[in-house]
Amino acid sequence: MQVTKESVAGTVESSDVMVYVAPSGGGVSLDLTSSVGKQFDAQIRATVADVLKQLGVDAVALRLDDRGALDCVLRARLKAALLRATDEPVDWGKVL
Repeated sequence: MQVTKESVAGTVESSDVMVYVAPSGGGVSLDLTSSVGKQFDAQIRATVADVLKQLGVDAVALRLDDRGALDCVLRARLKAALLRATDEPVDWGKVL
C-alpha cells in the first residue's frame, strides 16, 4: 500500500490514540508520544510494525499521541488512518 496523502484517526481522550499519517520519501519514521511509554514503548512499536507489514506499507511518516490505548484500539486507529491515506482499493482480506 502506498501512502499518498495525509490523514488522521483517533482522539486524544484517555485510553485512545491519535494517529497522524503522511507520505514519506522512503522508509518508515515514527514519532511516538505515550503516557504509558515507559512500560509499553516496545509493544507499541511492535504493533505498529506488525500493522505496517500486514498492509504492505514501507514508506510512511507516522506520529502517534497515545493515551494508554489497548493494542486492538491502536491497530484499528492505525489501519483507519492508513486506509484514509491511500487511493488504492482496499484488500479486506489483508485488513481484517
